[in-house]
Amino acid sequence: MNIKMLFVLVAAIVAPFSVLAKDTHPLTHVAVSDEVIAQQRANLEKNTAGKGFGPQAPRDIDSAAGSNTVLFSTAPARTEMNLCNIHFHKNAEHKGGEFTKYAGNGDGQGYHSGFKYSGVLSKAEMAPLDHEVCPSEHGGLQSGDTIEVHYVHSTAQVNPGPTLGACLTEAINNPQLRVETQVYVLVNDSSALDFKKLTVHGEKNGFQQAFGIPINTGKPIQYSGSTTGPSYNEQGSPFQVTWSVRPNVAKVNIASVGEWCKGNVFNEGHAHGVRNLVNNPKLISEINQ
Repeated sequence: MNIKMLFVLVAAIVAPFSVLAKDTHPLTHVAVSDEVIAQQRANLEKNTAGKGFGPQAPRDIDSAAGSNTVLFSTAPARTEMNLCNIHFHKNAEHKGGEFTKYAGNGDGQGYHSGFKYSGVLSKAEMAPLDHEVCPSEHGGLQSGDTIEVHYVHSTAQVNPGPTLGACLTEAINNPQLRVETQVYVLVNDSSALDFKKLTVHGEKNGFQQAFGIPINTGKPIQYSGSTTGPSYNEQGSPFQVTWSVRPNVAKVNIASVGEWCKGNVFNEGHAHGVRNLVNNPKLISEINQ
């Protein structure tokens, strides 16, 4: 593959993850109607029907049902792949486990939608900061917000870097991809988990690894899916991804997330938008575990 073709492929992968998320405070936006979301789902079905698209993501991890028959090999364990990118979405893209509270329809373009932590936080944990963290033109994060973090891994010989383009090389233009997924709830508590430690990475046994992924948040639900992001609300994603989604939520100190956003090798400073939950059985795989 020549460099021009590689850039085209990189752009196609990166685009769905390049949208920034807005703040979810209820008075800052007007949610679209159920009819708008229903029309997006109808368009997704129409635009994928009979075209051979593989299983899509995100999905409800509590439901094993799915009838998409397109198969691809499960990616190796993350310890046998290279970490290539870490980014996060405001509100969980997936539903299930401890993140089942619907955030609402949002603006129909990935902002203000998704799923929130369904547990209860203390008044102290919910105490707002005097500023938003990871601010952007779409707003920032506050205490009590939920984020879904994607630790993206590739079978290509790569180093961690910005965007999903860091997962590709000219030597391997169709690497296997795995996304290790953890949902966090942001709390105003300095004793909660440190996000900078949760995202620490380095080389081990010849592979670039993420060392801080929690191991105590439940057995990951593994399934075959795709890349996500709101640009795929009405179009199928052509990229194949092995997902591992942990069902339990971990509490992270919101201040540490803000510090990470100020500078990291991934050039991530904001939350990304979410794709509508894919609930069409023809577009999701059966979970077998």
